[in-house]
Amino acid sequence: MTTPFVKMHGCGNDFVILDERPRPLGLTQARVARIANRHIGIGCDQLIVLEHTDSADVFMRIYNPDGSEAGACGNATRCVADILMHESGRDTVTIQTVSGILPATLLNDAQIQVDMGPPRLDWKDVPLSRAMDTLRLDLPGEPAAASMGNPHATFFVPDVEAEPIAERGPALEHDPLFPARANIGFAQIIDPETIRLRLWERGAGLTLACGSGACATLVNASRRGLTHRRAKVIVDGGTLEIEWREDGHVLMAGPSVTVFRGQLP
Repeated sequence: MTTPFVKMHGCGNDFVILDERPRPLGLTQARVARIANRHIGIGCDQLIVLEHTDSADVFMRIYNPDGSEAGACGNATRCVADILMHESGRDTVTIQTVSGILPATLLNDAQIQVDMGPPRLDWKDVPLSRAMDTLRLDLPGEPAAASMGNPHATFFVPDVEAEPIAERGPALEHDPLFPARANIGFAQIIDPETIRLRLWERGAGLTLACGSGACATLVNASRRGLTHRRAKVIVDGGTLEIEWREDGHVLMAGPSVTVFRGQLP
């Protein structure tokens, strides 16, 4: 017996998507890690599993390449929305995650916009291991922190290309300040409407894009007075349009691409 899968990406942030709505697949942490492995599996930044729910069009479960579970993934949400829109013929769908229900809309330019909900800015909600102002953390470089369903810390740097992210990222991800580990962003402000971002994802490493990371970066930059509440976030794999609305919700728009389909034994 085989299981169909689809490989998709949003700005280079790539996913293997499995559908458990017809039947359970018996996934374990070890099996997830094997599928996500780029040498002995299919390879992806995250493994996505679609599950049945009565609260939305689908429940999206997100696994990191090490088999651990993530709370949110904006790029994967757009890819799943693309699947649901093709299934239903509708331009709007809702996707439930462990962090809440995310509405998605097909825009006129064929991009998909997701309402990622409001950021969580209190230290307990990020979470941090001790009380402090999340606008300037007590770490060298004074990053800002926010949760978009996943914990994010954003370092604002003069030249993101000069940052040794592969060296700094792992240590910062596992810093004791982040009891649930953290995604570590390095952001360069080009102008008030443009941000260049590279991001080290917890459990995945340096990726070409991170949707929730782009949202957290815009929020943190706006809180610091470095940008407007709407900006383009340029990641290694493309560009995302992020808006932090006055009602507190963060909107993210970007592409969704199907790479190939296959059968998983």
